[in-house]
Amino acid sequence: MKILVCISHVPDTTSKINFKDNDTQFDTNGVQFIINPNDEFGLTRAMWFKEQQSATVDVITVGDVSVEPTLRKALAIGADKAFRVDMNPKDGFEVAKQLATIAQEEAYDLIIAGRESIDYNGGMVPGMLAELIGANFVNNCIKLTVEDNQISAEREIDGGKEILSTSFPLVIGGQKGLVEESDLRIPNMRGIMMARQKPLEVKEAIQTEVKTTTNKFEKPAPKGAITMVDKDNLDELIKLLHNEAKVI
Repeated sequence: MKILVCISHVPDTTSKINFKDNDTQFDTNGVQFIINPNDEFGLTRAMWFKEQQSATVDVITVGDVSVEPTLRKALAIGADKAFRVDMNPKDGFEVAKQLATIAQEEAYDLIIAGRESIDYNGGMVPGMLAELIGANFVNNCIKLTVEDNQISAEREIDGGKEILSTSFPLVIGGQKGLVEESDLRIPNMRGIMMARQKPLEVKEAIQTEVKTTTNKFEKPAPKGAITMVDKDNLDELIKLLHNEAKVI
């Protein structure tokens, strides 16, 4: 089984986010970047397939040279090879087109992507990628097993779960549940040293059409002041909810 794991290079959730150029560009100064959590769940599941079923695991991201430390971390976790498509994508469609080109060249059986990245939360790339390469697609995937090319996938739906049978080629949009947080792997020293010797191939981007443009970013409004009400003063609480909060 040949697996490709799509990796997004995203800001750590503890980083302070700011924008520049009249709020049209994300300011990366002082920001710590990590593997997108949904992608890390997928990478960990791919490692299980590698160890239990002798699968090969490649990782890929679309970005400039600044994303390479994130790819090296994925290699240190256990991936065999990394691809970086050299471009700064403007939208999810550009990303999907670049990924599709590599996926078709390398003929992967299984492509694991996170259902969405935690920076833009677009949730579009896995589905567009599946359509571009003509693969089956399971989104919100929380369980995946492969036995003799028989694939069972489980995904979250409103009010419950859905269990599916499918076949290769397959793209999944994974999330927590595919593995648990306790299963995630921290690169050890041996893995870090080996990652330096593993191939990281830089690919030229293909020409694509930008479908969307960003006009402006805006941070959430700061939270308002808090009014404390004594637990025994229910009349005051009702008054505030009625006159100020206007919820009753």
